[in-house]
Amino acid sequence: MARIVAAFGSSHSAMQMATLDNWLERFDHIDRKAPIYDFDGNARGYDELLAARPPEAAKLLSTSEIARRFADTEAAMDRMKEEIAGARLNALIVVGDDQKEIFKDASRPAIAVYYGETIRNGVAPKDIPSDNWYARAQARRMEEGREAHYPCHAALGRHLIEGLNARGFDLTVVQSLRDGQHEGHAYSFIHKRYLAGAMLPMVPIFLNTYYPPNQPTPKRCFELGRAIGALVASFPDDIRVGVLASGGLSHFLVNERLDARVMQALRDKDAAFLIGLDPKLLQSGTSEIRNWICALGACPDLAVSWMTYVPAYRSSALTGVGLCFASWR
Repeated sequence: MARIVAAFGSSHSAMQMATLDNWLERFDHIDRKAPIYDFDGNARGYDELLAARPPEAAKLLSTSEIARRFADTEAAMDRMKEEIAGARLNALIVVGDDQKEIFKDASRPAIAVYYGETIRNGVAPKDIPSDNWYARAQARRMEEGREAHYPCHAALGRHLIEGLNARGFDLTVVQSLRDGQHEGHAYSFIHKRYLAGAMLPMVPIFLNTYYPPNQPTPKRCFELGRAIGALVASFPDDIRVGVLASGGLSHFLVNERLDARVMQALRDKDAAFLIGLDPKLLQSGTSEIRNWICALGACPDLAVSWMTYVPAYRSSALTGVGLCFASWR
């Protein structure tokens, strides 16, 4: 019988594919365009946040502090790659979110499962201007020269679909991508940064964390995870399975307090806290905490063996990403 032997969580920010020079240049021009919500879930303008920034902002944005955070992030990603390789997996279920890469405004499922034999990653664009660091970082999650077709565990994907359907989950299912479509960054980041050369079969699961009005509630995300865990245990093949939450934690305003409470709940397996999170707090990029809630639900018998966090402040208004990396065994 199949077993979930490990679980993981990783942020997937473009910052993680950027260079130290990019971090030092700051991201003000990018974050002026981003939807920003304050610690109470209320929409704020960039200039409003800039005017109200705390006295310690200058220290947080010093060259030495930014360089330290960059080094910590690189070390965490290297460790994550080792953690995944060390689990000796036969399949990896990746719970992520699609940001208009496959599903558009015309039709966006709350929950979708991919069950094709392979999934396609696109080719990085050529001739990106040298001063467009963001486009260059995004391109590093894509392929050079020609598209790639990464293996998926179609049989496990179909087993999950059939079992989730029987348990009352109304799913969208995806067996292939249309011409011009490619896997989104929640999955291509995992392929390029953590699975490079490994060709580990993946089962992509999509949660609509970002876009109203049909985001799954935290409770539903946890229930989905519990069902996934039970269904893996009923899969007849003798395989080692991992689950990975892709995305999060807080952004684009770094909310260290919320991130600390979420991380402690993950360590303590405090499902009640996570289920009780006010959806108003889970907006914009912070919404990807839903993926971690789902992953936790899938592995009730595992415990956090490693977790690290980088509050990646990246602009004069202290916008950025709460970068988190974790492994359960």
